[in-house]
Amino acid sequence: MTAPPAEPEPPVNNAPVPAEPLQPVPAAAPTPAPSPKAEPEPVAPPRSDASHLNNPAPVYPAQSRRLREEGRVLFDVYILPNGSVGEIRLKRSSGYPRLDEAALEAVRRWRYVPAKRGDEPIPYWYVQPIDFEYSS
Repeated sequence: MTAPPAEPEPPVNNAPVPAEPLQPVPAAAPTPAPSPKAEPEPVAPPRSDASHLNNPAPVYPAQSRRLREEGRVLFDVYILPNGSVGEIRLKRSSGYPRLDEAALEAVRRWRYVPAKRGDEPIPYWYVQPIDFEYSS
């Protein structure tokens, strides 16, 4: 038996199919260059040495004088925008509690020229040294 004749295959169309026309995509608006950031104004630290403040020196305790105790006390002092002391922390002791306490009592009552950013008074942590030096 012979096989039936094969049906001819339909011709293959290898011609490219035209693509649908592309719609133009709107270009994104150009991103503006970042504006230069304004540099913050420098801060002028507080001062306790202005003569108009009338800040008295700490009292040198009599017993510390007799014992010739000397030292430097450092406080972290939080100065408020109005120039008053908001908080005081002992940063470094003189090694003599009497000297530390005398320094604390004085600084607690002091007034300061407040720190400023530009012309604006700002709160500021300030390191306040107090020296006790024995002189005969």
